[in-house]
Amino acid sequence: MYILISFRNQIAVGPSSQSGKPKEFESIFRISRKTFDYICSLVGEELKTKPSNFTDLSGEPLSLNDQVAVALRRLNSGKSLTSIGESFKISQSTVSHVTWRFVEAMEERGISHLYWPSDEAEIGQIKSKFEKIRGLPNCCGAIDTTHILMNLSNVDGSNDVWYDREKNCSMVLQVIVDPDLRFRDIITGWPGKLSDATILKSSGFYGLAEEGKRLNGKKASLFEGTELREYIVGDSGFPLLPWLLTPFKGKARAQTEDHRARFNRRHFATRIVAQRALARLKEMWKMIGGVMWMPDRNKLPRIIFVCCLLHNIIIDLEDEVQDEMVLSHEHDAGYRQQVCDLAVSEGSLIREKLSLYLSGKLPP
Repeated sequence: MYILISFRNQIAVGPSSQSGKPKEFESIFRISRKTFDYICSLVGEELKTKPSNFTDLSGEPLSLNDQVAVALRRLNSGKSLTSIGESFKISQSTVSHVTWRFVEAMEERGISHLYWPSDEAEIGQIKSKFEKIRGLPNCCGAIDTTHILMNLSNVDGSNDVWYDREKNCSMVLQVIVDPDLRFRDIITGWPGKLSDATILKSSGFYGLAEEGKRLNGKKASLFEGTELREYIVGDSGFPLLPWLLTPFKGKARAQTEDHRARFNRRHFATRIVAQRALARLKEMWKMIGGVMWMPDRNKLPRIIFVCCLLHNIIIDLEDEVQDEMVLSHEHDAGYRQQVCDLAVSEGSLIREKLSLYLSGKLPP
């Protein structure tokens, strides 16, 4: 508690060049002072337009830095309102209100950090980085889902929809990720009872892709007369579509390793970026990484969304503190792989041709 109280005094000093004990700062927030200052500048105007009377227990007003510090600590520690309040010498209700005001401000001011690239040069860089992983050409993203766990009342029958296949209460987050672990598209708020395929079909991205308004850019030439459209990759829980390539099912033939098995290895190495991004999200923002106690299910999707924005901001600012985090791909411990049997024939043909091409069984 002493560290956090003394830290509150430290963050009120001013610009990062004047602040002391940077390692103490980074150990508490796991971001650099530069990133903290940027977040303050991002939400400052929004917070100031809505005057508040937030004070600590001694009646001293909370500064902008104080409010951002409280909200970030609440989100990245996952600790209770009581614990955060004791650390900063403020009431539980103040912690709750300050955090929610920060979430609202980030929704308004941080949205520019989450977008699907429309610039040809930017999407070209994404494709190039994906291809360098294991050779998949013209890939634009990796899709995956994770479960945000909740502890809900057993008495309320309306909570049954939140029970997922593993008998946990959860809310699903679906993300599409680029090679730098940046979220490019997200959807959340759906109950854990729903399958990955169902949530995908309910997403705006699915509708846009089906209408030809996403993944409709420059095609790649595989060999004479055959072009490969833009696509994303996902695991077997998703349907196989012309714009969403999933792995081949089944095992390779005995004593041989066919082109399908080799494709699956390339595919896994490419799509693992989505797993790593989700693992980092939950490790960094522990409020959504643990089991949430009786959360407001109307507010939770917005909290998840803001955590995704903060995840992207850290990447966009090239925050070196993140480099010290262990890179994991485990984000849904205890969850079995879902399997979707839907396979559109055009998607099957595209995947087969691509796997043959990558194995050198078709003319280059």
